Amino acid sequence: MALYYELPVYRDTYKLILLIFQYTKNFGREYKYTLGQDMKRDAMVLVRGIYRANKSKDKQEYLETLLDDFELLKLQIRLCHDLKLMNTKQMAEISLLTDSIGKQTTAWKNKNS
Repeated sequence: MALYYELPVYRDTYKLILLIFQYTKNFGREYKYTLGQDMKRDAMVLVRGIYRANKSKDKQEYLETLLDDFELLKLQIRLCHDLKLMNTKQMAEISLLTDSIGKQTTAWKNKNS
C-alpha cells in the first residue's frame, strides 16, 4: 500500500487546496468568511478522505464519501465563478485539477468495487 501523500490524487488535491487558499484571499469581505472559509474547509476534508480510503481495507465507503464531498466543493467553485469571485483563467486552472481528481477517484472506486 502506497503512502497516501505519494498518491497522484493526493498531489492533485494538495495543488487544488493551494489554489483555493490563494484565490479566496482576494474574495470580498462578504464571501471571504463564508464561501471562502467553507471551500478551504471542504478542500481539507478531501485530504482526510484520501487518507482514510488509502488506509482502509474496505475502501468503498470512504471513496463514496470522498466523491460526495468532492461534488460539494465543485459546486462551491462553480458558484464562485458565477458570482465573479474567480476569473475564467482561475476557473480553468481549477477545472483541470478537479477533472483529474474526479477521474482518479472514480477509477480508484471502480477498481475496489
